[in-house]
Amino acid sequence: MKHNIEYLDDFEAGRAYELGSFTLTEAEIIDFATQFDPQPFHIDPEAAEGSMFGGLIASGWHSVSCVMRLMVDNLIPARSGLGSPGIDQLRWLKPVRPGIEYRAVYTVDSVRDSTSKPDRGMITTTTELFDPDGEAVMTFTGVGMYLKRPDPD
Repeated sequence: MKHNIEYLDDFEAGRAYELGSFTLTEAEIIDFATQFDPQPFHIDPEAAEGSMFGGLIASGWHSVSCVMRLMVDNLIPARSGLGSPGIDQLRWLKPVRPGIEYRAVYTVDSVRDSTSKPDRGMITTTTELFDPDGEAVMTFTGVGMYLKRPDPD
């Protein structure tokens, strides 16, 4: 699933990149939530059964973290990735549940050069997480900053 992206110049507006997939176990969901989001429907399977979710669900922040891992492993180039000023419009549309495989897709909406630093630029993106039925369970838009390919001097 690793993409051959090295610099800003390699990203194409309109292109969707498959990031791969992940499946969370009940123990992983509980471990993450116990440390970072200890709400009953994330950490207590019995309490989760009686919640509006009808069972244990992953913290949305856990889902975002799993997608970030897929981005780093399969797309963001170590040699030119400069981080991100943030994400917008984060939506958790459906619960992420244990034992189900989820697939992430990263679509480049635009690519632009920096107006103040000629060696870099930014991309705007839409990232989506899908369940096995192809339904979106999470979406967000973001900005990534990358170095441009150096001139071969």
